Amino acid sequence: MNILLCAKQVPDDAVEVSMGADGKPAIDKIDKVVNAFDTYALEMAARFKEAAGEGEITVLCVGPDDAKNGLKNCLAVGGDYAYLASDEAFEGSDMQGIASILKDAIRKIEADKGIAFDIVCTGKEATDMALGQGGILLADKLGTGVITNVIAFDTDENGVSAKQETEEGYRTVAADLPVVLTISKPDYDPRFPKIKAKLAARKKPIEAVAADALSDEGKAAAGEGNAKLKILRSYEPPKKESGVKIQEESDEDSALAAVKMMTEAKVL
Repeated sequence: MNILLCAKQVPDDAVEVSMGADGKPAIDKIDKVVNAFDTYALEMAARFKEAAGEGEITVLCVGPDDAKNGLKNCLAVGGDYAYLASDEAFEGSDMQGIASILKDAIRKIEADKGIAFDIVCTGKEATDMALGQGGILLADKLGTGVITNVIAFDTDENGVSAKQETEEGYRTVAADLPVVLTISKPDYDPRFPKIKAKLAARKKPIEAVAADALSDEGKAAAGEGNAKLKILRSYEPPKKESGVKIQEESDEDSALAAVKMMTEAKVL
């Protein structure tokens, strides 16, 4: 079973982001990490590979050269091979452009290695933008099925069976291979890399994918100049006001005071 994981480098979501003087999020000094949902996807793929006792996991990232650090971490916790699609021509791409770059990079990797990927995993969304579109757009360009918000999956002779998280609960969805899975948070956390694995990951090469590997369609979609979606303005959400503490002499008086306040605020 050949699995490809699409990983994205994002600002550490444990750090609060404020707006800079230029009206854009001030993220330059925030450490970059692998997107949290992508780490869940890698852990899920690694557990699947370990349970099957066979298979390979290839990690692919579209990003700047410093994304190699994140790819090395992926190699230390289950990834077998890593590729970085990095080129000035890719900068400013919208999600359609990124999906086109990923599609062409996947086809190049398949051709170079003489394989076909059975499962392509992505996080359900990236924590920096939270659009939730990447996996769906990629599946469309690859011409495969897609199952979103997956928290577990398995395969058999008929294809893949995935447990999908919904607002109402869970459901099982089946699809033929190849397929794209967008991964939500399962009931376990990603593993930490061991020292031996980190040392081994440092020695593994990270293959490059440049703009000349793109198809004409990919070149026409990549880059800021070809982006169909543009961000007009970024701004911080309003700060939450502090709550009101109600502490009357009795519970009954507190309840009456709360009802009065809600009535005056016209929420009742």
